[in-house]
Amino acid sequence: MMLVLLFRILSFLPLRALHALGAALGWIVYLLSPSHRRRLRENLERAGYGGHLRAAIAESGKAIAELPFVWCAPQERVTRHVTMENWELVQRQLDAGRGIVFLTPHLGCFELTAQQVSLRVELTVMYRPPRQSALKPLVEGARERQHMHLAPANLAGVRMLVKALRGGQPVGVLPDQVPQEGEGVWAPFFGRDAYTMTLPAKLAQLGKADILTVYAERLPRGRGFAIRFVPFEGSLDGDAAQQAAAINRQMEKLIAYCPAQYFWSYNRYKKPQGVEAPHPETVA
Repeated sequence: MMLVLLFRILSFLPLRALHALGAALGWIVYLLSPSHRRRLRENLERAGYGGHLRAAIAESGKAIAELPFVWCAPQERVTRHVTMENWELVQRQLDAGRGIVFLTPHLGCFELTAQQVSLRVELTVMYRPPRQSALKPLVEGARERQHMHLAPANLAGVRMLVKALRGGQPVGVLPDQVPQEGEGVWAPFFGRDAYTMTLPAKLAQLGKADILTVYAERLPRGRGFAIRFVPFEGSLDGDAAQQAAAINRQMEKLIAYCPAQYFWSYNRYKKPQGVEAPHPETVA
């Protein structure tokens, strides 16, 4: 309850102040955590974005500090800080009665994308409860404010997603989370094999839906966020590994728009328990 109270108090601060605090927090964590520092630097270098290190450190802290605003501030206040680009891509699919699989990587303020989409249309999202139990009431409370349905990360949840798609409704998935054993394949991500979920392609095929990618760029000096919808340029032809590789390439393209705002400290290349690594020397 103390964490919920703290978030509610912080939500009254201007977004610019929260981002300033977040930038300082990013540097504190970077200096105090060797494992965080090592992974952030290694992932940036591997992707060719080593020159964005200082900005990435600050942005990693902003991603945490802005959560009280996104989750707890009045919806009207949050929406005033948001612009949407290319919504016509979404509306075209809705008007045609086709479902949409929204793919949102951990880029920018990814918590904001589902929130804002669900203000305009019913949305079902795949949901895993946060590991920190104290965050659960914050996350679920924030998402209950919108026309959002939470699908558990199991077979029943997949059925919910497929049903929504076949009914012409959109669903949302974070495609760059490391899945559990049996739920993914190894596919290149910035030149290194990463265990990648196969669910997005399966949903598009089972639900006779189209894939659309989306991210929310964090604007400088607390000016707000720009949510951008980007067509999926890959092909879902081929086997599961080829499909996963196509989705990873699309994620790389999105990250290139604002590389400092990707979640570089995430262990994207870890090997889930029970999964055989294709090349043991390349997997963390």
